[in-house]
Amino acid sequence: MVTIPPKPWPTGLAEDVEPLVKRVLAPNPSPYTFTGTQTYVVGEAHGPDCAVIDPGPNEPDHIDAIIAAVAGRRVLAIMCTHTHRDHSPAAAPLAARTGAPIVGCAPLVLKSDLPRADESFDATYAPDRVLLDGEAMRGTGWTLTAVATPGHTSNHLCFALEESGALFTGDHVMGWSTSVVIPPDGDMGDYMASLEKLLAREDRVYHSAHGAAIEKPRQLVRGMIGHRRQRENQIMRLLGEAARPVSAFIPAMYKGLDERLIPAAEMSVTAHLIDLEKRGMASHKGGVWRSH
Repeated sequence: MVTIPPKPWPTGLAEDVEPLVKRVLAPNPSPYTFTGTQTYVVGEAHGPDCAVIDPGPNEPDHIDAIIAAVAGRRVLAIMCTHTHRDHSPAAAPLAARTGAPIVGCAPLVLKSDLPRADESFDATYAPDRVLLDGEAMRGTGWTLTAVATPGHTSNHLCFALEESGALFTGDHVMGWSTSVVIPPDGDMGDYMASLEKLLAREDRVYHSAHGAAIEKPRQLVRGMIGHRRQRENQIMRLLGEAARPVSAFIPAMYKGLDERLIPAAEMSVTAHLIDLEKRGMASHKGGVWRSH
């Protein structure tokens, strides 16, 4: 288990990440968000305009901190990677204060909403423009191109900063933990395909919504793919021993897991099992899973 570092954290401070990027940490730490959600302001420090990526939770102090980081520039776009409640709820109040359009991922309304351990979806999210894979937003000295990466959520996007080779990865690839994939919207097959898509790219660095910058992104992504395949192999081995409910996988697969994270682990195993079922390798009846 990853330990959250001791305080103080740079909550509310505009940190220089690279010449075109500032980072502002939101005041929403938790076992699922690490020290909090990281909002990014992209644009020349003394230029006329900028974009805001993942405005975060609707917390007045955080919105004030974003406005301070904008430093008088025109906000051309408020861009959301996905619509979990720690990422997009500040979009509307920030748009009201800046006049900027909300741009990025599509809105998402689930037909069913199973109990979930991660941040739930933001039903208030209403974009002015949805970016498709490969579409871009441009400002003075900066270009942000959408990279569709479904899996963590079906509407997840990353944003590539073309001028510097940086990729803003939201929750798809994070600097502190693997991403949680939670059905019914999260899809393990899509998630693995999105990781393979990033592995084929040549981004210089990843800036995620939680945790430190990722300086060796392809190495990390390769490791994440290996980790997920290892989990799948564990599940298949356990199914080979005996049919079992999801809860019976956790003690064998997650040693010393914080009890608060057990629901997330169960959802992750469920996502793997659903993917295996789609591939004809497992099935379930009455809550009990078995191999084929």
